[in-house]
Order: sequence, then C-alpha cells, then structure tokens
Amino acid sequence: MRRLSALFVGLFVLLIVAMATVTARQAQKPAFAPPRGLAAMPIPVPPNNPMTPARIALGKQLFFDQRLSRTKKMSCETCHVPEKGWTDGLALSPRFDGSMNTRHTPTLYGVAYFPDLYWDGRSKGLEAQILAAWKGQMGADPEAIANDLNVIPTYKAAFEKELGGPATGPRIVDALATFVRTIHAGDTEWDRTKQDPASLKQTAVGRGFMVFSDVAHCTNCHLPPLFSDTLFHNVGVGYEKETPDPGRGKVVSSDPKMMGAFKTPSMRGVALTGPYFHDGQVKTLDEAADFMLKGGRKNPNLDEKLQVYAITPQQRSDLLTFLRSLTPSDAKKRYPRPKLPSGS
Repeated sequence: MRRLSALFVGLFVLLIVAMATVTARQAQKPAFAPPRGLAAMPIPVPPNNPMTPARIALGKQLFFDQRLSRTKKMSCETCHVPEKGWTDGLALSPRFDGSMNTRHTPTLYGVAYFPDLYWDGRSKGLEAQILAAWKGQMGADPEAIANDLNVIPTYKAAFEKELGGPATGPRIVDALATFVRTIHAGDTEWDRTKQDPASLKQTAVGRGFMVFSDVAHCTNCHLPPLFSDTLFHNVGVGYEKETPDPGRGKVVSSDPKMMGAFKTPSMRGVALTGPYFHDGQVKTLDEAADFMLKGGRKNPNLDEKLQVYAITPQQRSDLLTFLRSLTPSDAKKRYPRPKLPSGS
C-alpha cells in the first residue's frame, strides 16, 4: 500500500514538474515571431514597449480606426492598404488637409527592422515615426484623440489593462507600433525554394536570384533575408529636376555624400508596392529594375556601388521572376480587418 501511495505521489510530482515546464515554455514564447524567411532575425523591440497578443490586437484596431484622425475620415490604412503591399498605390498622397506629400508612401513590410525611418531616416525608431506621421499626415492632436477614445468603454478598458492606464498619446503610439512590428512579407515563394547552388540553377526563381546576387550585384545594398542594408544611397532618382530632393543630406548635412541619398527599401513584397522610388516616378517593377541595371542617373553624389550591368533578355526575365517571388503567400487574400469598438 505504501509503495502504491509513493507511486501516486511520484506521478503527481512528475505531473507538476511537467506542467511547470510547459508553463515556463509558454512564458518564454514570444507574442509574435517573424515568418519563414525572416525567422533568423529577431524583431527589435524596445524594453518599455513589449509585444503582447492583447497589445498587438489593440494596435490593430487603432490602425484601422478613422477616429484617430483630425477629420475622422482617415486611418493609418488610408496610406497603408494591406492589399497594396501596405502602401497606397499612389505616386504621392494627400495629407488630412488636402495638401500633397512630396515623397511616395513607403511600404510597412519589415519596418520593424529599420532603425531610421522615413525615406531620409529622420525618425529614430518606429514609435517616433508613428507619432510624426500621426500628427503630420493625419493632423492628429494626440491628447484630444486620447480623450475621445477614453469615452469608448472597450478602448478605455483595453488601455488600462494592457498599458497601465487610460489612453494617452504615447500609449496610442505604443499600441500602434506593436501592431506595425507584426507586418512582414515572409513565407514567400523564394523562402520555400531550395537555396543550395545546384537547386538554384534548376528554376527561374533560383536563376533570378543568382542574377540578383552574382551578376547585377544587387546584394551590395539589398542584403538577404530582409533584402535591404537599412542604409542610404544616392541612385540619382530626382536628379533630372532643377532642385533635387536632398534626402538624407538634409538630415546629416555634414556628409556631402548623403546629398540625394535615400533609404534602401526592402525587396520583400516589392511587386505589390509600386510606383517606385522616393518620389514614385517609376510606375512598374520592370522599369525600376531597368533603371538600376543602367547604373541609376549620373550626378556628383552617385553612390559608388551603382554600376552599369549588361544582362541578357533571359537573365532579365529570371531576375524579375525572382523579385516577384518575394511576394508573401497570402497577398492575394483580403486582409482581415478587426471589429472596431462602438461608441462616440
């Protein structure tokens, strides 16, 4: 009888230990993990704005809610439409007051990995960029909008539970940033392709990558797996104008090489995010690829990495096939919009 009791006690202890181990593993599991292709790159997260499932869900609601704008007719989605590669498909887009931006709306794919945001990198970190866009593009008075959200019981309760108090401007920004960190162009055809040298030669996608990396040397700036070095380069876009946009050169005026330089965009999802370049002047991916293959546009500050690369028609076709293979697998599906809290 004692042996039987001891056996039951032992089994009970093992069960407790197993449950504790599972609980510990669940506690260590991140709220959001990068998808295939980006799994080796942990998402940089500020220690004062941790990612949690509930905070992501709250940020997602706010992203699609027009009540965050001054006019109540704009949301973050207005310029960042999921089905358009999280951009708006326009060369230049209007602000809340009808005035026009001077630069193209960039995609949100992979922005969590960029330390410097906007085309010229003037915002350090995602929270700073979101606050600037919220106020500038949407005309927001953050605290006034926070007061409006606190009248909505569901929003107020969510903020108090997840961010430690009622809605405020900074807490709204934190929630939005948490959601935006989950936007990635992963699990693409390229990510599912065998990437050993022998296999690459067997498919148009693989041969296109070899053109991308070994022939045209695009990986000098578009480093996998993000396919961006997150740095700034002058490729000559806009230098046909009398007064070209100074880009990064206005932010770091001490470095003359940065005049006319702009952030290297990620190639992930690139087939969805046209028109292209910081001013949206190039309509198609084919034209954008040709512009770069020709070495950009000559100017005194042209990045030295830009060269002319003569490739065959077949290589060009394979290159474009590869670039289109960086489209996420769920891109053809309508993105599920969240249900927004009702209230004034």
